[in-house]
Amino acid sequence: MKKKILIDNLNIDKTEINKFSSIAADGWDHKSVFQSLHNINPLRLNYIMHHANGLFGKKVLDIGCGIGILSESMALEGAIVTGIDMDTKSLAVARQHALKQDIIINYLQETVESHAKYYSKNYDIITCMEMLEHVPNPESIVRSCAKLVRSSGHVFFSTINRNKKSWFCAIIIAEHILKIIPKGTHNVKTFIRPSELLSWIDKTSLEERHIIGLQYNPIIDKFQLKSNVDINYILHLSISNND
Repeated sequence: MKKKILIDNLNIDKTEINKFSSIAADGWDHKSVFQSLHNINPLRLNYIMHHANGLFGKKVLDIGCGIGILSESMALEGAIVTGIDMDTKSLAVARQHALKQDIIINYLQETVESHAKYYSKNYDIITCMEMLEHVPNPESIVRSCAKLVRSSGHVFFSTINRNKKSWFCAIIIAEHILKIIPKGTHNVKTFIRPSELLSWIDKTSLEERHIIGLQYNPIIDKFQLKSNVDINYILHLSISNND
């Protein structure tokens, strides 16, 4: 697989953008290739709401918002949501669906690095879910989040651990055997160990508050939050008390 490179000094991978652009149109069909994202969304939303002490009235930035699955659910809880993504088609789908549902969300085609130049310490909550493994420089995303979040705010990342188990479960089983996500969605080389993510975080004003695993149980056909972070995991951060 080709190495990810920066496009025009932007932290994006055109191949990754095209991949998601090609499947965006039917994304709000819960039986589409986005079914897994729809299924895990209530878990993500509840986790964010619990650890951020609710969403009502809070300014939220959803990085890599895609077609707006998480963005809409947070807006419905009363959050003031801005969603950013670099895929034109995904944003078009997101805007159209929000309009149909009469939900107000500010969708922007912009990188988080660019956004951070103008909106320093602007957000109460920042979410970056299932996105870090799809960009050339995930550490740059972490740095930008630290700039964008308010001193009393919260940051949430979710991504995939890198090991043999995650390769087997997230790629071999999920993509090739169960086919619950499209083939080629993931590349094990871009998976991120929690220790790696935390090493980037340690260089910023952010500090770990909580980590939890997200696992799929094929027997009951459900996703569950578990203490084991061998595969998917969610990390909750806030500004360090020492800063």
